[in-house]
Amino acid sequence: MEKVLIVEDELHARTGLTELIESWGYKAECAADGLEGLEKAVAWAPAIVVTDLKMPRMDGMELLERLAELPQRIAVVMLTAQGSIESAVEAMRTGAYDYLPKPVDPVRLKTILQNASQQHDADTDVDLEATRRKLRDTGRMGPLVGTSPQMKPIFSLIERIAPSNVSVLVTGESGTGKELVARALHELSSRHSQPFVAVNCAAIPETLIESEIFGHEKGAFTGALERRAGCFELAEGGTLLLDEIGEMPAATQAKLLRVLEDRKLRRLGSKVETPVDVRVIAATNRDPEEAVAVGDLRGDLYYRLNVFNIQMPPLREHVSDIAGIAEKMIADMNERHNCSVTGMKDSLLKRLEAYSWPGNVRELRNTIERATIMAGTGMLGVEYLPPNFGEPGFAPALTRSGRSAVALEPGAEAGGSSDVQRYLEDQNTVRVEVGTTVDEAERQLILKTLMATHNNKTKAAEILGISSKTLQNKLKEYSNATSSVE
Repeated sequence: MEKVLIVEDELHARTGLTELIESWGYKAECAADGLEGLEKAVAWAPAIVVTDLKMPRMDGMELLERLAELPQRIAVVMLTAQGSIESAVEAMRTGAYDYLPKPVDPVRLKTILQNASQQHDADTDVDLEATRRKLRDTGRMGPLVGTSPQMKPIFSLIERIAPSNVSVLVTGESGTGKELVARALHELSSRHSQPFVAVNCAAIPETLIESEIFGHEKGAFTGALERRAGCFELAEGGTLLLDEIGEMPAATQAKLLRVLEDRKLRRLGSKVETPVDVRVIAATNRDPEEAVAVGDLRGDLYYRLNVFNIQMPPLREHVSDIAGIAEKMIADMNERHNCSVTGMKDSLLKRLEAYSWPGNVRELRNTIERATIMAGTGMLGVEYLPPNFGEPGFAPALTRSGRSAVALEPGAEAGGSSDVQRYLEDQNTVRVEVGTTVDEAERQLILKTLMATHNNKTKAAEILGISSKTLQNKLKEYSNATSSVE
């Protein structure tokens, strides 16, 4: 039976919460302010503390900080007044497990306590702790690999925040492993046995994105022939990754913010709100503050998501990790392609470490996959690298992220479309005359890529390394320019 300590200065609320939590099978104690709560926490050693934010003698924030100094791990749930989202975010940054607006929603509180209890059990599980220690010692944390000075702080932060319900914003260039961070956070949390759902906001048409994320009722719009659960409901109890969050339409961002604050959603066409228990992680390859400045990302949503920021470094800044990353990739490719490659020659590793990797870890993965398939067995050498690898003018193979708009299961990153690669191998590059402006060269590149993808704008945007929204804006500019000339 888990112990829960309720710290609340208002007598009626304190009594009511204590009785409610006891009715759910917990062993409950209460305290009238933060100072009394700290004393009882030291003496009674609860697994969970539910505390009000504003209290005399010692408020909830100071209590949270003092509880963090105790030897035992305590999950702290902060009760905040309506509208004090800034205080809630600050509490999460300080180490709170979760927060709950007042007046307290009993259904939401029960869910939070259940999750916190599961996390407490996991934290005290000897096998799980041994697994975490092994991951740290070997430079591997879930799907992430790295022992460099750039990666170690990221591992430490993931380990620190994985057990909580805190929102995380993962930033970094395309291909740096932002989804791997989200998966590591999921796998090292109490939610690891529940779904992990990844959504590429840039790959879903604007007219469908709200339905994909929040679901819809039968008849909500033309073509809605049956009720459909959205990604939030598919991720119930687990983790939802919203990739390329800056490409989400403004109206959908507003609805997402309400769901994050109220933990309830309303499907399109429904009059009923549905409670959801989902941890949200967002990712973007853009500077989020710049996205806020230009109006692509709501400032209040950014503030709510950016409780913790994990900035993934480009591969060129931690080349010492290439050996370990490639070793894991070779093992993955052996299993996937039924190969028996045993490792890499030093000459190959030196070539890999000398390259700038504009496509980051994703490009490295495609390079290793190609080499593994070509070799089939034995050690990988430089002869299995793409022609002219790393030389001036070398153009890396254009690849896709390997994830559809919505991915429910962990999936490997696939190589690019063979038609596109064959076309670009034939074309080699976009040829322009001296004196051609940068804008014109860009226009030619975009149009040629669209030709290669048979006008598949989503695929073209991925190949070009830009968002679908940016591509649409560019095409609109070209169309307007043509119309004005005519």
